[in-house]
Formats: sequence, C-alpha cells, structure tokens
Amino acid sequence: MEKMQKFIHAIQEKRIVKVKVDTREKGIIERRCIPFDYGPSSKSKEKSDKYHLFTLDSPGDSHVLSILPIQLLSIELENENFNPGDYISWKTNWHIERDWGEYS
Repeated sequence: MEKMQKFIHAIQEKRIVKVKVDTREKGIIERRCIPFDYGPSSKSKEKSDKYHLFTLDSPGDSHVLSILPIQLLSIELENENFNPGDYISWKTNWHIERDWGEYS
C-alpha cells in the first residue's frame, strides 16, 4: 500500500500512524501522529498540497505538522485508534472525506 493510501486508510479507520519525515530544521524525525487531512493549508500563503498531522510525541508540546509529500519518507499504521473529539475543537472543512460523526 502506498503512502497516500495508508494515510487515507488511517483517516477512515481513525488509526494512529507512525511517520518518518525529512524536516528542514531537525533532519529526519519519527513521530506518532493523528492523521488530519491532505490538501492545501488554509493558514499558509503557499498553497501546495500537504499532509496534515497532529504529533503525539514531539519534544515539548504536541502540534500540527504539515509536510510536503516529498518530506514523508514512510508511514505505518499503529494498532491503536483515536477519538477525533479528543483533538478537534474547530469547525472542520476537510479535503479527504471521512465519517467522523460531528467532526466530519
């Protein structure tokens, strides 16, 4: 299964993912994340499609991680699910369709 298919599957199944990412600031990092969406960022002036994830194990605070496809080196589905209500507190407007109840 390719990276995009795994990402979409993780969103639809509400599965935590482990990603390996090539960052500009810190080099290659691995993080456990909640997969949020794939598409252009609403907050960025640069409108390239990106993977949007919420980190669970970043040093310091957890945060949204938005990365270009070329930066995603690998993605693996964990055997752990997440509850969208634990992470989403805004009106959503996702690019990828999902059935997350009131968080869809």
